[in-house]
Amino acid sequence: MIVKMKKLTLLCTRSSREETLATLRELGVVHLQHIQPPEGADLEEARNLFAHLQRALEVLPKHTHTAPSGKTPHETVKAVWELIHRKQALTEQIEALDMEIRQYEPFGSFSPETVHELAERGVTVRLCKLPLKEIPDIPEGFTLAELSRDRSTMYAALIGRGQFSIEVEEVGLPECSLDDMNRQLETLRSELEQTDTEFHSFAGDRTVVVALAGDAEDRVHYLEARTGMGAAEAVTYLRGFFPAEQEKELRETAAKRGWGALVEEPAADDPVPTLLRNPKWVSPIKAALDLIDVVPGYRELDVSALFLIFLSIFFAFIIGDAGYGFLFIGLTLFGKFKTKGKKAAQPGLNLMLIMSAATVVFGVLTGNYFGIPIESLPRLLQMLTNSYMTGWTGTIWNPDLAASHIMLICFSIAVVHLSIAHLWNIVRKINSCEALVDAGWLFCTWSLYTIVLELVLDVALYPFVQTVKLPLIGAGVLFIIIGLLLTKAYIGIITLLLDIISNFVDIISYIRLYAVGAASLAVAQAFNEMAMGVGFDGMASLGAALILFAGHGLNIILGAMGVMVHGIRLNTLEFSGHAGVEWAGIHFNPFRKKAVLEK
Repeated sequence: MIVKMKKLTLLCTRSSREETLATLRELGVVHLQHIQPPEGADLEEARNLFAHLQRALEVLPKHTHTAPSGKTPHETVKAVWELIHRKQALTEQIEALDMEIRQYEPFGSFSPETVHELAERGVTVRLCKLPLKEIPDIPEGFTLAELSRDRSTMYAALIGRGQFSIEVEEVGLPECSLDDMNRQLETLRSELEQTDTEFHSFAGDRTVVVALAGDAEDRVHYLEARTGMGAAEAVTYLRGFFPAEQEKELRETAAKRGWGALVEEPAADDPVPTLLRNPKWVSPIKAALDLIDVVPGYRELDVSALFLIFLSIFFAFIIGDAGYGFLFIGLTLFGKFKTKGKKAAQPGLNLMLIMSAATVVFGVLTGNYFGIPIESLPRLLQMLTNSYMTGWTGTIWNPDLAASHIMLICFSIAVVHLSIAHLWNIVRKINSCEALVDAGWLFCTWSLYTIVLELVLDVALYPFVQTVKLPLIGAGVLFIIIGLLLTKAYIGIITLLLDIISNFVDIISYIRLYAVGAASLAVAQAFNEMAMGVGFDGMASLGAALILFAGHGLNIILGAMGVMVHGIRLNTLEFSGHAGVEWAGIHFNPFRKKAVLEK
């Protein structure tokens, strides 16, 4: 549910500005909208300090049991920054020296001092690179000493008395020998390792640095709020949004502090932030929304519950393996045990439990356990499968029939998913002519669904469906046009044909659930066959085990990527496009003090 917001305009005297901001921060319920861009020397300095501390936190190790160094937080940050600069300098020196070594390696190890001594005696030695296809003529009296070569280039030294002119790529002498360079490189790498060790010695101070960074962030937010206020003579004012349920408390505080407070409904063009507050069973979806960093607009639909339900279904279809599902459940339960008491980690783990349970159900029904063929499964697991989804009758397995049935289920999920979007909009807009547009798209979606079944799956429709499918899409188009005319959205009429094609493509798009799941099954079966080819006798069993581990591990990673690309896409693009959700919301971020900045 998207929490109802109210708009606040608050006035106070210039002399009470600091006290007002401190009180508002203690209340922690107002999302500020700056009257003017926050800027100023103090704010810039605070931002730099915060960035300074953030960088220090990035390099401090996490989750260690190192004892504190005994330094104060500021001394720790100063020492860490010295290490950061030292590490950066060492890294740059190592990279430069490594590049120089690679440049001179083809010429071998020699002493530049010797070359300089020869030059004093009139002997010229020049390093050069010559293309093998076109080696130029060597001047008379000079010797070309080949040092090494690769596929296209000869690395050589030209030796002789006097000066010469020749079209070759010369390489200047190094400052020291190749052996000296390698010794310098080892010394620098040793110093870099020592620097990393010193970084770890401050791991025990991470907690106090986190607290210091939290204070610095609070300082930044405070100065942003102060410099973002408006002013008129002796009065300063600010503007923001707060949950409507907090109105009584805000009014009482305003009366007590002597503020002028104007509370009103947000205007249509106000950038109202979105605060989601869902039932406990829906809360796990917060992890997915935070991961992709999206939130519905204040005036859009809160699709959190549907997002959770259908993402779990999509996850099950894409992963599709009961064995993987049980593995995920085990790892998730272990994760919940290790993060017990850490509230921030629970939504993600709970979401994983729900999706893994859905995967187990789907995998059991389709008889998929680590890609093992159905006929090789124990009799009990075969009995738990669904013949419609597997094409397995107990003696005969028809994978083509099963694939057709799974695709039919995917298209059916599509029409249900998209229909929910339009039905929801019809209910919301029932008193508006816009409801006619969604009713028209609802009719079109079901009609296009029957066309998809005929074209893709060659499904023979019932005579009644054959009779009504064209009138149904005609009625849908009529409803859409009437709704667009009544709402004066004339551009929609111009793009109507393209929108109908897009609707058709959206339904087809759900076939990706079958395609990615089938690919995952094929990968699992391929690695199983490779392992069986190696065999499980003697030492060969070790190789087979490694193939299975690596193969199924890779398959799980690809499946997770598939969920991110396809499972989330179907919710945030296809469904959201039909529901009118643009995910253009602003996160509700009230002005309040943060006790800890987690990194």
